Amino acid sequence: MKQALLVVCTLFAACLTTFAGNRQVSSTNPATPLEQTLMDEEKSFLSALKKGDVDFLKRKLTDDFSFVSYDAQLYSRQEMFDQFGGGGTDVMPYEMKVVPAGDSVAIVTYNVVLRVPASEDQGPPPRYQHFSTVWVKPGSEWKVKFLQMSASHWGDW
Repeated sequence: MKQALLVVCTLFAACLTTFAGNRQVSSTNPATPLEQTLMDEEKSFLSALKKGDVDFLKRKLTDDFSFVSYDAQLYSRQEMFDQFGGGGTDVMPYEMKVVPAGDSVAIVTYNVVLRVPASEDQGPPPRYQHFSTVWVKPGSEWKVKFLQMSASHWGDW
């Protein structure tokens, strides 16, 4: 019993330490240079998705890039070009956080509102989603290695 309690307390303490290291940037807590760089990179990535800028995506996605879409399916780099190359993906990010995972790896995580015409707002894809993007820096430039889009249930759609 004591060992089980010790394991639970240790896991709880580890979670608290992890969550304490993840901070949300606010006006009272300005972004570090790393956080600002990665938030700017993420916004550029979202802008490229909105425009369907495949050239930008080819430069910014690693060769082994993959992503999980809101439908929980794993897709490849080429499928990213195929699905988002036409543009029109309009998301409004909010509550962006940067979680450093090493000297050249970080996760940018945030919520989005997928902006769609009212006539299309009742079906897939879900309007409210959560994105988590893994950024790596294999040389002098940050690149996207992985992206996960998760539907957020804010009521019935």
